[in-house]
Amino acid sequence: MTSIEKLRTQFGEVYQRECRVFSAPGRVNLIGEHTDYNDGFVLPMAIDRRTYVAAAARQDSIIRCNSNEFSGQVEFSLGADLQPSKDWSNLIRGMAASLMRVGYDLSGADLLVESDVPIGSGLSSSAALEVAAGFALLNLSFDLPIDPIDLALAAQRAEQDFTGTQCGIMDQFVACLAVKDHALLIDCRSLEYDAVQLGMNEALIVVCNTMVKHDLSSGEYNRRRAECQEAVKQLAGNLREVESLRDVDIEKFDAYSATLPELIGRRSRHVITENKRTLNAVQALKTGDLRQFGQLIYASHESLSRDYEVSSPELDLLVELASQCPGVFGARMTGGGFGGCTVNLLTANEVDHFVESVATEYENKTGKKPECYICQPSEGMKEEMLDV
Repeated sequence: MTSIEKLRTQFGEVYQRECRVFSAPGRVNLIGEHTDYNDGFVLPMAIDRRTYVAAAARQDSIIRCNSNEFSGQVEFSLGADLQPSKDWSNLIRGMAASLMRVGYDLSGADLLVESDVPIGSGLSSSAALEVAAGFALLNLSFDLPIDPIDLALAAQRAEQDFTGTQCGIMDQFVACLAVKDHALLIDCRSLEYDAVQLGMNEALIVVCNTMVKHDLSSGEYNRRRAECQEAVKQLAGNLREVESLRDVDIEKFDAYSATLPELIGRRSRHVITENKRTLNAVQALKTGDLRQFGQLIYASHESLSRDYEVSSPELDLLVELASQCPGVFGARMTGGGFGGCTVNLLTANEVDHFVESVATEYENKTGKKPECYICQPSEGMKEEMLDV
């Protein structure tokens, strides 16, 4: 019996009804960090770890939620004034509220959630849940095709309104629109995107989890966003066309950086150079230059650690250990930072040695045993169909 069949069986045991199963992936951002809320460029890929929502429509407006990761059934009414809650269903509430706010008349539903996306690891477990739940609720309520960009925007609003994290669009966007065997270059201003083939037959993406969970709602993430907004405000005094840091190239920044406070200048430098690195990384991938791609990944981490200050001792240590292993093209922190994971690009024949070496050294130095995941580029949200 497959895991999907087991989830269907479990749903029947919990709710005594049949169900449909919907899913959305976690993601790893290859490069382009903290640029999405600055209207910049990002290059994430969906990973082959997913959140699954088994679901069946109800005739009333009640949403009943159960989860294999959290205990206790949670129930709420779509007719109520939905507000943030402290239980595990908060993002499902937020997703329902966000969809109804833009005109979707949702029906009630019974939901059972299961996920193998590690929570708090920087692999976007929250967006995977938002998108999988939203996709399920829309499919149960409507027979019409669903606009994935509309769903991604609704999921972004849900996270902002119900967790307080003023996130960009990247995580929800790739969860909705990822293409198997590709990364997505996303223009976070226009929402135009390009599926970039990951033709890496001789290389693999390995994600290493520090086992230090981050909490982006704790304030540092929103503080970085405010610092970027302050940079735009100050730069606009000399550069009238600047609406976000996306509009400032490195030449313009160099000309006016002295007018900025030192901290604001470093935050700006990261975003501006990271946008350029991301576009250069796409060209490196398209030409198959993995060494150049890897060097850009290393440079991204250095910038995130020194200028943007969102790394951590554990993340820095994992990158340092990776750089000492044979066959590694590049390594960096991925996600919002302050904990979570690193992303590593390395030759396939060195993966076993890499995992053993990094895990052993990291545990020796920190006392924490890291988890390492070999990640294949996966597809976005989908309905999981029965095998016939």
